[in-house]
Amino acid sequence: MKIAVLDINGKDTGRKVNLSAAVYAIEPNNHAVYLDVKQYLANQRQGTHKAKERAEIVGSTRKIKKQKGTGTARAGSIKSGIFRGGGRIFGPRPRNYNFKLNKNLKRLARKSALSIKASEKAITVLEDFNFETPKTKEFTAILKALGLENKKSLFVLGDLNNNVYLSSRNLKRSEVVLNSELSTYKILNANQVVLMESSLEEIELNLSK
Repeated sequence: MKIAVLDINGKDTGRKVNLSAAVYAIEPNNHAVYLDVKQYLANQRQGTHKAKERAEIVGSTRKIKKQKGTGTARAGSIKSGIFRGGGRIFGPRPRNYNFKLNKNLKRLARKSALSIKASEKAITVLEDFNFETPKTKEFTAILKALGLENKKSLFVLGDLNNNVYLSSRNLKRSEVVLNSELSTYKILNANQVVLMESSLEEIELNLSK
């Protein structure tokens, strides 16, 4: 699968790169994608939610009315969950939402996500670039040249580049990640995936194992 390499002005450089069919043209496995996205979102949860239960409420333990003869349900302590100010019945407790997935499944999910984007023509290959200093204005100019100023975009770098990363950090619709940080959720969440030319070899190496 051949794709043209663009420059930062959105112009064709005249060069083409070959995207591996084993990574960008497989039959997507929807269940693997579902599990990987589910794990990513689960890992974002802090799990610090907590409500006081009956034993944790400060209050009297006196029986508030006699057991029989009132014509209403029997009731004990005012700390009961059926009364206002009482403890929460089966309330949330702190917990860890993380769960494990094996590496092969996660690899299959990322390849499936990239294949989906490739089939939608939502992958762009961009020649490597750098900024002398972090400049959001310069990064915005690149987005405009690529027609991505009003779309969610994911830029995948081959190597760490702080100037490019810092230039994009204030932009809500754009995210810059290293090829090692590529996740199924981030791929699918973007309208357009922009791969730096230097990231292609590493992505294919990581996903072809």
